Amino acid sequence: MAGRGGPAAAGRAARQEAAVPPSPLADAAEEYLVFLSVERNLSPNTVASYRRDLRAYLAFLAERGTDRPEAVTRRDIEDFTAARRTAGYADASIERALSAVKGFHAFMAREGVTEANPASVMRLPRKEERLPDLISIDAAAALLDQPFPSTAAGARDRAVLEMLYGCGIRVSELTGLDLRDLYLDDEFIRVFGKGSKERLVPIMGSARRTLAAYLDGPRAELAAHSRSASRTSAVFLNKNGGRISRQSVHAICERYGRMVGIEGLHPHTLRHSFATHMLAGGADLRVLQEILGHASISTTQIYTHLDRTQLQEVYLAAHPRA
Repeated sequence: MAGRGGPAAAGRAARQEAAVPPSPLADAAEEYLVFLSVERNLSPNTVASYRRDLRAYLAFLAERGTDRPEAVTRRDIEDFTAARRTAGYADASIERALSAVKGFHAFMAREGVTEANPASVMRLPRKEERLPDLISIDAAAALLDQPFPSTAAGARDRAVLEMLYGCGIRVSELTGLDLRDLYLDDEFIRVFGKGSKERLVPIMGSARRTLAAYLDGPRAELAAHSRSASRTSAVFLNKNGGRISRQSVHAICERYGRMVGIEGLHPHTLRHSFATHMLAGGADLRVLQEILGHASISTTQIYTHLDRTQLQEVYLAAHPRA
């Protein structure tokens, strides 16, 4: 086949998302993306990432003259992966692309589009275990106990930070909260996590008090700025009375973090800190898994590794013969 194996062509295909001509492979890819969206209920952002990766993959195959599912070989997939690495893509990006390709071929084999699955024996590269960023309990106290502006936005910002640290929810879960999801009398909130999976998360203590204070006046003040005839049911509102964005929550974390000497504070850092501090305080791993909304206990177990690391640091600092 013309162009097969050419490193220059491979590099070009890996660096740019070329137009993908209609083909049996392109049709199968569209069916796979529908499957991910409808059957697997993946988020629009995740499906969009898979779409980009598959378009790059199909463009790579097209330059090799391959447009039929049964014509793809393991060598094609290996060369596609190598081309992206040569083009300078990050390991995480390459891993995600390979995951999309593996899922695509497994789907085609399962649906009878092709008999062979050239990706079946390929393994994803082993991830380097990376412990999540976190802040100390003292730093969290400094962040949340600092003076906040005596405005509706100030009350909102404090409630946002308190809930990220006090409930351990994701930023997308926080921005997606509606008033009907709050059960403050029962000290629970309902959140929708990855794949729209619903769970109940405790909200108690300072997080509950600051949320109640925000709802008792400041939220209505922000809602009054809405230009829409029907006001939103979102819990957290922006200055125009609409649902607050993830970008705004990121900015809130960075701004108030900087005020107490925490540079580059990220919403996920507060979630990681919540989990680590809960375990250090004696929380059960299974209970923490439920609160965080992890599908697998192995995801939650990274915080036990982090806790062990802290124990080792304390030992090294304190033991006279360490």
